[in-house]
Amino acid sequence: MPARDLLPADTAMGALTLRVGDLSALSRYYTTALGLQVLEDGTDAVVLGRRGSAVLRLESARHLRLPPPGEAGLFHTALLFADRADLAAAVASAARHELSTYVGSADHLVSEAFYFTDPEGNGIELYVDRPRGSWTWTGGTEDVRSVVMDNLPLPPRDYLERHLTEDAVSHAQSKAASIGHVHLQVGDVGTAHRFYVGVLGFERTAGWHDQALFVSAGGYHHHMAMNVWNSRGAGPRKDTLGLGEVLLRVPSADEVGALADRLAHAGVPNHHTGAELRFEDPWRNRLRVAVADAPGAAPGGIA
Repeated sequence: MPARDLLPADTAMGALTLRVGDLSALSRYYTTALGLQVLEDGTDAVVLGRRGSAVLRLESARHLRLPPPGEAGLFHTALLFADRADLAAAVASAARHELSTYVGSADHLVSEAFYFTDPEGNGIELYVDRPRGSWTWTGGTEDVRSVVMDNLPLPPRDYLERHLTEDAVSHAQSKAASIGHVHLQVGDVGTAHRFYVGVLGFERTAGWHDQALFVSAGGYHHHMAMNVWNSRGAGPRKDTLGLGEVLLRVPSADEVGALADRLAHAGVPNHHTGAELRFEDPWRNRLRVAVADAPGAAPGGIA
């Protein structure tokens, strides 16, 4: 794709919004199980994060139901930590929490990851990146190259014995954490590619037998992913609990405007205010693109 049609290399993920049935319980879970702090606390929404930086916005939606199996939506939210000790502290805390469901772990070659499910069924990945210089890319050009990823064993007990430190546990809330990527369930990979690569301007970084697609900006292994493992053939989402909004942060209003033009050209309805842009993907997953460090990049208002 021409450079003008790509998202900028320094695109980053912003705070993810979850629509939850029990705001108090979910806020308590994420603060006690994952060591997030309450940054803003309102009647109908809570913003959680680390070191003053927002990671999650929990929005009360008591009137909604959980999504049925096989529906498009959130597969997992991935929290990125600075090093293995910080990751190990988060994994140990989540594993000890009585409301956590441990799903598994994997060495992905580009990262090391552990998976949990929160009390309302939202998937969570806790991970740390390996140095970019250790990543392997195949293919000769930017258009066709792919990053090599895998699902190798990563025994949790051994990982914690090697990397968990007293300092990381006692100072967990003062350590950085951010949304590294967001993984969605969609109806088909081809449509996801046409939308997320062809229209939004992500670059494809990997795929998996027409079952999954990984995309990024700036040569990251992936900022977003889409799979059909539980949702092949799914249509547009109903109004349910779960994913509320995916936030992407870009450096300037020019990139927001360029994306607005691409969406308009593709016939994708959107709301463009100049500093931010709101729209939906083909499965009605809500996305927002906002200028980083501007009011539009905040995770949302507090009622």
